[in-house]
Parts: sequence; C-alpha cells; structure tokens
Amino acid sequence: MLSFENTQVAFANKSDKDLKKANFIFSILGIPWLNILGTKLTTLALFLRLPVKGIIKFTVFDHFCGGESIEECETRIQELAKYNVKTILDYSVEGKQSDEDFDRCLGMAVSSIERAKLDDNVPCCVIKLTGLIPFNLLEKVTAKQTLSDEENTEFLKGRNRVDIICQNAYNAGIPLMIDAEESWIQDAIDDIALLMMFRYNKEKTIVYNTAQMYRHDRLEYIKKLYIQCLEEDFYLGMKLVRGAYMEKERERALKMGYPSPIHADKEATDRDYDLGVSFCMDSYQRIALCAGTHNEKSSSHLCQLIEEKGLSKDTPSIYFSQLLGMSDHISYNLSKAGYNVSKYVPYGPVNDVMPYLIRRAEENSSIAGQTGRELRLIQKELERRKAMN
Repeated sequence: MLSFENTQVAFANKSDKDLKKANFIFSILGIPWLNILGTKLTTLALFLRLPVKGIIKFTVFDHFCGGESIEECETRIQELAKYNVKTILDYSVEGKQSDEDFDRCLGMAVSSIERAKLDDNVPCCVIKLTGLIPFNLLEKVTAKQTLSDEENTEFLKGRNRVDIICQNAYNAGIPLMIDAEESWIQDAIDDIALLMMFRYNKEKTIVYNTAQMYRHDRLEYIKKLYIQCLEEDFYLGMKLVRGAYMEKERERALKMGYPSPIHADKEATDRDYDLGVSFCMDSYQRIALCAGTHNEKSSSHLCQLIEEKGLSKDTPSIYFSQLLGMSDHISYNLSKAGYNVSKYVPYGPVNDVMPYLIRRAEENSSIAGQTGRELRLIQKELERRKAMN
C-alpha cells in the first residue's frame, strides 16, 4: 500500500530555505486569531494602497500561486514537471462585474489553453464562471427568477464567453474544468456545464463539471448526470472535491431560514466523496475523473480502485489533483508511484487573487486539521535533513 509519509519524496523539490518559509507560513495560518487579523489587515492595506504587495507576493502568494501572469508561472511549471507533476493553470480572478473584466478573464482562459497546447506538462485548464458572468445573474437564474431583457442579454453574453473558451479547448484538444462555487449560484453553473458537455464531449471528454461532495445532494446529482450522458450520448467529465465554502453556506442557510445544503458532519462528506469516486470508476469508460483531494484515505481508495480494475496507473482519464502549496506529501508520492498527478496553479494580479488566498487561509486555520498536518510533515523533513548533515 502506498505510503504518504515519505517526506524525502514529498519535499524533494524544496530547498531548506523553502521549507523554513513554508514552516513560517503554516505556523501563522495555524493561529486562528492571527490568521483572521492578518487577512483583514492585508485586505485593508491593499484597499488603502499601502506598500504591502511585495510582502504578500514573497510569502503567501509565492507559496500558493504560480505568479501574476502565465509567463511568471513558467518556472513553477518546469519545477513541477521535473517530478512528473502536471500543472493546471487557473486564472484565479473572480467576483468581477464589468464587461472589461469578464473579457479579460476570457482572454486569459484562452491564453491558458494556448499554453497548454505547447507540452504535456499542462494537461488541462480551469475556469470559474463568476469571472465571466455577473454573480447576481447566476444567482437569479439559480433561483428561477425572471430576468429583464437587459439582464437576459448580459447572461447570454456571459454564457457565450464560456462557449468561446470551450470551443477553444475543443479545437486544441485540451480538457477544461469548470469550478464549483456557492450553492445559490451552482444550478446555473451546472446548466451551463451540461450544455457545454453536450456540445463538446461527443467524441471524448473535454469539459468537466465539479461536484462539491460536502453537499448532501451531489452524489445523486452525479448519478443523474451519468444517466443523462448515456441517453444524450456524450462523455462525462467530473472533478470531485470536498468543498470550499462550508462556513459561508451554513451561515447563509441559518440567516435565511432554509435547510443547509452541507452535510452535518465530516464523516458524511468523506463517505459521499469516496462513493462518488467509486461510482465514477465503475463507469470509467464513460466518465473521466479528476479526484481533487487532500485526503490520504480518499487518495488510497482511488489507488485501490485503479488496481482492482486492472487499469494502468497513468490511465489518461484518471487524475489526482491538489492545490499548489498544499499536500505535497500526497502529490509527490503519488507521482513517484506512477500515477497522473496535477497541481492547481493559480495566477493573476496579487490584489485580484486575494479572495483565493483568503480561502486558503481560512481552510488552514485549524491547527488540528490541514495546517497541523502540513507543519508536522515539514518539521519531520527539516529534522531528517538536519540529521543527515
């Protein structure tokens, strides 16, 4: 059975200086009050245009992001490629409201696809629909509210941006993943993703949708989508993640008086995640799977399913994926063992990727959870190297 405890493999790409910086970053993230204060002060400082960009770029931005442009990501792409870890380019700008911003996101998505065409080190790309369509329109469509003529025009314009990107991905033969977002805009995203899969997945999987398995309805959603892909004759692409908006989801449900869409506990989320992976693997001829997970048990579960079905570890339609700067012990040990592994590599202007960085900070705020694990492994490797000298 594959072990994820080999820190020599996990941190082979990091110098002692890199490890010490990572240790400092996760130590700060692991102190909840300091984490909260730091994110608020950083946001305020950027708003006031105080000279903090350099500090942010050297620390958390450098750890969790590839750069401010595709060109700046090149060094990271090549670093990962040395260890057979692939890059998913993610222009991580969201929540914009002007046509100019939306068209910029469209252009960057197409540029990411153009970069992916150059070599196998960038096997696919990703888009977030709130970077292309106004949030409030996605919300109204999900709520089945009637759009005004002007709103309908804006929504169709946004959907057309998504179509242009998918058409470019199809022409280039580069898979494209559509990220999941908040539940109150997700139905609109699901409908657009379905339309794009129907259009562009007739011969093979190009477009993927994402299911956040902390939602109690997502396992059933995947099963219904599979039936639909059989009936309407297209290939299904699914990226499975646990989810990134848990606190926001629960708070909104409580405030607005509707049942929370999120599972009551982590055990239920873990169960549905693994059941979702098993379902996709049972139909691997028709479903391409990207397992976006920072969980060792879920990673081992997929390894076991690949072996049980007699599939090659590098079957093209099965990928493991983790975020840049997190869970290197999973990514690099899987890659060393011969599996397809990718890292989400976000890029974009420092100010614009702050929502992404704040989510990473919130995600790592529990010393007993993600941060505690990252720190333990980093310190274990630092101690190993010290003993070797």
